[in-house]
Amino acid sequence: MTDTKKVKMVNIALPKGRLGDKVYDMFEKAGFECPSIKEKNRKLVFENPDAGVRYFWVKPSDVAIYVERGAADIGVVGKDILMEARSNVYELLDLNVGKCRMAVAGPEGFRYDRDNELRVATKFVNVAREFYAASGTDIDIIHLNGSIELAPILGLSDVIVDLVETGTTLRENHLEVVEEIAKISARLIANKSSFKFKTKQIETITQKLEEIIE
Repeated sequence: MTDTKKVKMVNIALPKGRLGDKVYDMFEKAGFECPSIKEKNRKLVFENPDAGVRYFWVKPSDVAIYVERGAADIGVVGKDILMEARSNVYELLDLNVGKCRMAVAGPEGFRYDRDNELRVATKFVNVAREFYAASGTDIDIIHLNGSIELAPILGLSDVIVDLVETGTTLRENHLEVVEEIAKISARLIANKSSFKFKTKQIETITQKLEEIIE
């Protein structure tokens, strides 16, 4: 029987939902399985001392917070969340899943009049501000949390900054991508202090995951 006190457990924050399920499968294939995580129960923490891992599910937008503050040693989070939160963590690996684009979208045929302030609706306030600051564009940011596509349709904004996966919602509402800001996917991140003290374990996990990524 493994003495858990002698094992440096790596605490792993996984995002709840489909992405988290897909990512856990990757960890499992890489040799860091934890069978109890697939059982029907109300447990919040799942561990496998033999593999040296301890998992817990958190809201996707909270993963970076758990990692940055050290409650988790490593975690999986979308690049969009990292860009918006400007998290002070190490980005170790692009897991090549949960792929989409961060983009500017507007009405079909939209052209920006630089004499006027551009009204931008988004929940990614920091991303939008940084993107437009680089080109010296004056913007008025309208912070929304949902149904972002509705803003230009109703005249609340000129454009939106949002995630685009297939583009179907945009097309069905006569909107189109104006500019692409960044390619988005799930990233493996690490707490900076944890990486210093659990370097070997975290590097092993990173390497094993990298080996199974297509």
